[in-house]
Order: sequence, then structure tokens, then C-alpha cells
Amino acid sequence: MEDELPRTKGDAATMLAGESLDRYSHDELNERIQLCEAEVVRIVAHRDKAQAHRKAADALFGRAPVAADPPDATI
Repeated sequence: MEDELPRTKGDAATMLAGESLDRYSHDELNERIQLCEAEVVRIVAHRDKAQAHRKAADALFGRAPVAADPPDATI
């Protein structure tokens, strides 16, 4: 399955973060910011869903929590 393959270094987020922003206009930069903010919201929602799933599984199978999650970083 594709989900089971290891992630490679240089993923899309890393490449995006290293890209020069010099060629973008003010409006394009604002659009890019909106897209990045929407992606952060999507990632946080997925992380929270995965955490809830894990907690439900732990409760079902009687496993103790491994460690506390770090606090959410806000933008």
C-alpha cells in the first residue's frame, strides 16, 4: 500500500519552504499564505482525528497512554 511506504526526504513541504519568493507579487503571496493556512488546518484536523482514533483503540484494548502530546502550536 502507498501509505506504508517510507516518506522520502525533500517532500513537498520541504521544497515549498525552500522556494524563493522573490518572483511572487503581493497578491500571489497573499494567495499562497491562504493556501498554506488552509493546509495547516487540514493537517491539524487529520492529526486530531488520528489521535482520537488512537485513544479509542487504547481504551478498547486497555493500553495506557504512552506520552502526553505536545501543546498545539498556533500560527
